Order: sequence, then C-alpha cells, then structure tokens
Amino acid sequence: MVKTKKEHIPFWRIANNIFTYLILIIGVIIAVFPFFWMISTSLMSLGEAQGTRLIPSQIHFENYVEAWKEADFSLYLWNSVRITLITLVGQMTFSILAAYAFARMKFPGRDLIFGIMLSTMMIPGMVLIIPNFLTVTWLGRIGPLKWINNWPALTIPFMGSIFSIFLLRQFFAQIPDELFDAAQIDGAGHFRFLLTVVMPLSRAPLMVIIVLSFIGSWNALAWPMLVTNSPDWRPIAVGLLAFIDEAGQMINYMMAGAFITIIPILILYFFTQKQFTESIARSGMKG
Repeated sequence: MVKTKKEHIPFWRIANNIFTYLILIIGVIIAVFPFFWMISTSLMSLGEAQGTRLIPSQIHFENYVEAWKEADFSLYLWNSVRITLITLVGQMTFSILAAYAFARMKFPGRDLIFGIMLSTMMIPGMVLIIPNFLTVTWLGRIGPLKWINNWPALTIPFMGSIFSIFLLRQFFAQIPDELFDAAQIDGAGHFRFLLTVVMPLSRAPLMVIIVLSFIGSWNALAWPMLVTNSPDWRPIAVGLLAFIDEAGQMINYMMAGAFITIIPILILYFFTQKQFTESIARSGMKG
C-alpha cells in the first residue's frame, strides 16, 4: 500500500487566508448592517425604535401603510417613475448617437472635441449645480417652456452623460471595420448599421448604462430640491426628505419610508444582477 504524503501548508499562507476572510467578513457586516437596521426599525413600535433593540418583539407592517399615507408616497413614486423613464430614454438616445459619431464617423476636430468632453468628467457635479440652475432659469424666461417646477428641469440636464458616451464609444470603436464594409455593400448606411449591427453587439455596455442611469436618476436629491418647490413635482428622494422633517420622532415611519424608496432599485438589482455583472466584465470596467 502506497502512502500519500500530505502537502504541508505554510503557516504564513494560513494566517494570510484567515486575515483576508476576516477583513471580508468585517466589510460585509459594515455594508449590510445599516440595511438590516433600517428594515428592522421599520417593523418596530415607536418605543422599540427609540430604544436599543435590534430585532422587533412584534412585527408592525402597519408602519408602511401609515408612512405611505402620511408622506403621499404614491405621488412621489409616480413622479420618480416618469422622471427616471424620460431621463433614461433621453440619455440612451443621445449617448448612443454621440458615441457612434465619435467612434465610427470622421469629422474635423473629432478627437479634440471628445478630449474636451472627457476632461469635464474631472469637474465635481456639485460645482455645476448653480450654473445649471441659472441656465434653466434663464431658459424658462426666454423660451416657451416652463422649466422650474416642470419636467424639463428635472430630466433634460441628466440626458447628457459623458461617462455613457465614453463607455459606448470605447466599445463601438472595437467593432471591426469589415462589418461596416459588408453592411455598406448590402446598402446599409450609418443609421441602419447602428440599429442592426452595433446595437445587438453592445448589450453589455448598454446594460451597464441602463442600470447606472436608473439608479442615478432615482436617487437624485440635490438638483430636484433646487428646481422644485411644489410637492406636486417632488421625486421620491425629495419626498422622503420632506417626510423626515414632518415625521419628527417617528423613527419607525422614517425607516419604513426609506425602505419604500429603495424597493424599485432592489427589484432592478434582483432581475439584472447576473446581466449587470457579466456586462461589467465584458466592458472591461474594474472596481
């Protein structure tokens, strides 16, 4: 009988693995605990929510009903759905067309314009809030459209995304020129080539843009607060902030309202988790 020699694992490797898993476990706890606390508190009575309990002694689903009624979340939710869909369609349309032009078409100053656009990504978004607000206010005075407390101010500024253009442009540029030459032989122009060849091949980066655009538009807070002063136009993030001011010490209602606002994002993540992960890998995004 042949005896097999056991492989000796160095102590430093075992210690390194233990340390790595310990750091990962701590990171998971730090990331998950606020979410757990929000859900747990939303199901507590007011007395328990103001105390130190982590798990409710009795589940109070009525907190969600009261929060929904008190904050008029039905209006805020509908506003956010419309704002997000309009923004998403506009951003996808403009980003796809601009990215295709920078990747596949030749015109004077193409690379210079793209470089200037790319450099604007280094400017913090908060720096541009006041100039953008002055711009939409001016457009509302000189144009036929009302911008403040209306859909144009809530959607149009978000339809242009330099990151989306950059991501799609990098992907479009990798498509072989032979495909376009073959499409031209079949009588296809740029628009038909974009719809029938480029778009089907670009599902990975398009999925990334759809998810990130949805989350960004849904969670927008500072800009909607600036361009809306009427409850009729509040998206759900602004409505939640107003509800927190109105709820006072009702912490359980606040957490119920907070959970209501993230339900659509959780649903989106649940249905697109696999596709989004694969899209990031295929698009070469890291981190």
